[in-house]
Amino acid sequence: MTATVSYAYAVARDADGSLEKALSGLPGVAEAPVHLVRVEDSDDVVVAVSPVPERDFREAALRAHLEDLDWLESVARAHHRVIEALAARTAVLPLRLATVYLDDERVRLMLRARHEAFAGRLTDLAAQVEWGVKIYVEAAAETERPAGPPTDAGLSPGRAYLSQRRAQRHAREDAYRGAEQAAERVEAAARAYAVDRVQHRPQQGELARGPGENVINDAYLVPLQQAEDFRADVMQAAEGLPGVRVEVTGPWAPYSFVALAEAEPLKGTTP
Repeated sequence: MTATVSYAYAVARDADGSLEKALSGLPGVAEAPVHLVRVEDSDDVVVAVSPVPERDFREAALRAHLEDLDWLESVARAHHRVIEALAARTAVLPLRLATVYLDDERVRLMLRARHEAFAGRLTDLAAQVEWGVKIYVEAAAETERPAGPPTDAGLSPGRAYLSQRRAQRHAREDAYRGAEQAAERVEAAARAYAVDRVQHRPQQGELARGPGENVINDAYLVPLQQAEDFRADVMQAAEGLPGVRVEVTGPWAPYSFVALAEAEPLKGTTP
C-alpha cells in the first residue's frame, strides 16, 4: 500500500455544511478525492485536503519535482481547481502550492491552533476578489537590434545604420515613458475600487508569457460587487499609450492577501 500524506489546499468557511457535497467527485492533486478537515465542537472553519503519495512530497523529491514544469503545472492546475470550486461558494484562504502535513490529524492540530486568526481573516475577505494587473512594454524586445538592412535614402550605410539605431532607442524610451504613465493611470483607477494592493515581482523567463517585458505585476483586492467596474476602468486607463499593454486577469480567490500556513516538514517518514 502506498504511503500518503495530507495535501492542504485552503482554509474555508462552511457556513451551511454544503462544501462536502460541492467537492464530491472533484479530483485534487494526483487525482485524489478532496475532503474537509474540521475541529471538533467548533464552528464552520474547515481545511480542504486530499491524500497524495508521500514519495512525491518528501523534501528531496519535491525539490526535484519543482524543476519539472509538466509535474508542476499538473499540481498547480489541481490546486487551483479545488480553490476555485470553494471560492465559488464561500470565503477562502488559499494555501501555498504543495502545502503538506503528515496526516489529517496534523492538519486538525494546525487548524485548532490558528482557528481564531483564520476565522477573522475569512470574515475580512468575505465577498472580496483578487484581480491581477500586469503592464508590459511591448516595444522593448523589438528594439534591441535593427530589424533589417538600413534603408534611409541619401545616407551612407554607416549613417543609415546609426539613424536606425537612434530611432529604435527613442521608440524604446518612449515605450518605457508610456509604461510609467500607464502605471500611474492604472493605480489611480484601481484605487477607486480596491481595498488592498500587493506588488509582486515582474515576471520573467517561463513565467512571462506573451509579448513584451513585464514591468508591473500587481494584485488588487476588490469588493465582488464592484469587480467588473474595476476591470473596465483599469483596462481603459492605459488606452492611447503606444508600446504599452495592460493585462487584467481574474477575478480570483484572494491568493495574494492571506497569511499562508507553512507546510509541516515530513519528519519521521521513511527515507
